[in-house]
Amino acid sequence: MPKEVKATIRIQIPAGRANPSPPVGPALGQHGVNIMEFCKQFNAKTASEEGMIIPVVITIFKDCTFTFEQKQPPASMLLKHAAHVAKGSGEPNARSVGRISVHQLREIAQQKMPDLNARSSRAAMRIIAGSARSMGITIPGYT
Repeated sequence: MPKEVKATIRIQIPAGRANPSPPVGPALGQHGVNIMEFCKQFNAKTASEEGMIIPVVITIFKDCTFTFEQKQPPASMLLKHAAHVAKGSGEPNARSVGRISVHQLREIAQQKMPDLNARSSRAAMRIIAGSARSMGITIPGYT
């Protein structure tokens, strides 16, 4: 018989840096989950992705056990990393802050494909290109 779900929590945590302070501690503590156990498991699983923000979906069961599923980093993080910029443009239509190649766009779209509601890689590329455009990142040769 499957366990009964008590709560589902969605939070974003820096890879390899989960600790009992907010947002992790209060979110899990109110449901009676062993916070340090979650932190150890999360840090071990995401140690190779140091520096990225990882969205996590934590399912908490009635017996205070948990499972978690990590998602792909946000598209904005992947785009900033590929373009080597610290942040997006405040005026994306007037000022460009960086550029990525079509190849980099395709790689980001393939990485984000499981989290997107796109049926093809071409549609995923259009979604990511829209995010890049709104951040002020140009993609030469892509229309």
